[in-house]
Amino acid sequence: MTATMTAPALASPRMLPRTHDAMTACFAISPRGEHQAIPAQDVRRVSAMRRLAKARLRYWRLSALADDIELIVSELVTNAIAHSHGTDITLALALNHGLLHLEVRDETARRPEIQQPNDDAEHGRGLVLVQAITEQCGGKWGTGPHGTSTWCTIPIPAKEDQ
Repeated sequence: MTATMTAPALASPRMLPRTHDAMTACFAISPRGEHQAIPAQDVRRVSAMRRLAKARLRYWRLSALADDIELIVSELVTNAIAHSHGTDITLALALNHGLLHLEVRDETARRPEIQQPNDDAEHGRGLVLVQAITEQCGGKWGTGPHGTSTWCTIPIPAKEDQ
């Protein structure tokens, strides 16, 4: 896994600007066929990406968003692992003029679609959760023009962590 983190060189994290800052993490997944099980090492990537996102939010003093962002990261990374037929996935978090932008990219040009699972279904609710959380936070979500990315943008709360 490679991670690229950029941050301004300031004396204190309390002084971090809310204009431009970004983190990107790219990791490999095992190639597999349509109905093959997801290998354990790929499953573990989901919790690793949640922890990484949470740590970055703490660094940015945005812990108030941590629970929502952890769930969104979990759902989007899980979907990318489960449905990608590629070998690399990228998680990106960025601050830009009062917005938190989260994006998960894979190598599949298939657009994710919101499912309408029945009450007994064990799968199919991920994007429903992403949509609900994003809208609850006053944000937006969508997919990239070629279906290789799913993203959301959430306004940064006016009151920062203390």
